[in-house]
Amino acid sequence: MVRAMLMLATCAACAAYAPQVQQHAAMVAPRAATPAMETVDDLKVLAKELNPKLGYWEPLGLTDITIFGMDQTATIGFLRHAELKHGRVAMAAFVGYIVGANGIHFPWALGGGVSYADIAAAGSPPAQWDAVPTAAKLQILLFIGLLEFFGESTYALEQSGEKHYMKGGKPGFYPSLKTAGVPHPVPFDLFNPFGFSNKGATAEQLARRRAVEINNGRAAMIGIMGFVSASKGLIVPGLDTVSGSYAGEIMAPFSSVNSDLPLVSDMLKYPFF
Repeated sequence: MVRAMLMLATCAACAAYAPQVQQHAAMVAPRAATPAMETVDDLKVLAKELNPKLGYWEPLGLTDITIFGMDQTATIGFLRHAELKHGRVAMAAFVGYIVGANGIHFPWALGGGVSYADIAAAGSPPAQWDAVPTAAKLQILLFIGLLEFFGESTYALEQSGEKHYMKGGKPGFYPSLKTAGVPHPVPFDLFNPFGFSNKGATAEQLARRRAVEINNGRAAMIGIMGFVSASKGLIVPGLDTVSGSYAGEIMAPFSSVNSDLPLVSDMLKYPFF
């Protein structure tokens, strides 16, 4: 599970490089009752509030392109949502990497004659992911895919009183699992499962927490990539002794353990990193 989060965060940190210039003043001020699409000017305001010294820095010019034939504000919504989502995954992955690197694991068996102790003994977190049996990997990847599908569902978003982030909705919003017609009872939501988070918070407090989340997510994306780089022998001061070494393919979702899957053996013949 640790490497599943690592794998997602690795892709996330790459894909979400430019979105780091996002999250707009609406995240630092109360949102209007009707969500407004955000502009480059909004990003510039937010950039100053998040990091006054760096300010607005968008070297790749991603805010000038259009995605799926939609306008610039839709593209900004896409980028803002991507940054928040990738930052959250990276924060979980960074903590998970540390836990895995220190050999902390569940005390019971995973199934099929494999225990969590066996996986933890495989080495660094990337090596631990390689040691996960095929059936378990497929379950994890399928579950992630279902969460992605649900989070993009217009119906699910509408049931939670929200729009899609490219059509005026709130970037980073994830629909409730309890009110969106899931075919079986779900006791908890993905975010804020116990309903305690942000309860009774003022608009100013919410704005501050959102800003903190963006900055923490950016730091976590850099951190998880530092762990990955250090595990492959690159010098990353402060992380080299924590990451552990890894000789496999860091970008490959499957390893020789999963050679029973089609094309995996052929895939492993072509090293990526």
